[in-house]
Amino acid sequence: MAQIKQQDAKALAAGYSKSFRAVEVLSIVAFWSLSVAIAVKVSPYASTYPFAICAALMVGFVMADFVSGFVHWLADTWGSTDMPVIGKALIRPFREHHVDEKAITRHDYIETNGANCMIAVPVAAMALFIPLDIEGWTGVALFCLVSIGSMIFWVMMTNQFHKWSHLDPETAPTVVKTLQRWHLILPVDHHHMHHTAPFDTYYCITNGWLNWPLAKIGFYRHLERLVTWATGAIPRKDDIGLEAAIQTTVAGAEKSPNVQVDLPRA
Repeated sequence: MAQIKQQDAKALAAGYSKSFRAVEVLSIVAFWSLSVAIAVKVSPYASTYPFAICAALMVGFVMADFVSGFVHWLADTWGSTDMPVIGKALIRPFREHHVDEKAITRHDYIETNGANCMIAVPVAAMALFIPLDIEGWTGVALFCLVSIGSMIFWVMMTNQFHKWSHLDPETAPTVVKTLQRWHLILPVDHHHMHHTAPFDTYYCITNGWLNWPLAKIGFYRHLERLVTWATGAIPRKDDIGLEAAIQTTVAGAEKSPNVQVDLPRA
């Protein structure tokens, strides 16, 4: 395996700007305001559709795990920290995390959760427009609204769960360790599998329930080959260096000999 070549941790940490922090603060305020508005809109139907609401809450929990994995995969695999807007806002924190796993444990509430709130705000705003008063469709509409509301709430909580999975055992609250042990939130040992170079598996970080099935079917590998075939982009090039990225991609392709991937020489 070629040597992993990652960016400097201090340089990545320095990319967190005061202006982006201000955006995060506004995003957190907007997220909680919209979440309360969704709860108020749903509450009159709680006694009439209790089972639909409970089922929707669980569906949203699972959907959040998938969304966390997909966004995590995108940020780890493609693009550069130099890209406008998303480079600093989305890609930089993930790349910093691979170099310094403990950095996230030093982040406060705003830096930990602000970016996820920013992602969730437009989804929450659109969800509020789902009508619940169409005759014959109230149950379906309610299920959709609660599923989306649950999903964005757990997406917002994802980085908090992620942060807790990197705490030292002696500093983690008892309730957190209990939830991790029951695998209701991201467990420490489970997430450690992602932090084995070249950081190309087990991306889901809400509860991690979908990591095994997605890895089993090669979900991200197939997506990577499709993107490389369509664009020529090399997965994880900016994160671990071109040579290591090429070797990783070739090694993955060899497990599926029917898939041809044309890559440049390192």
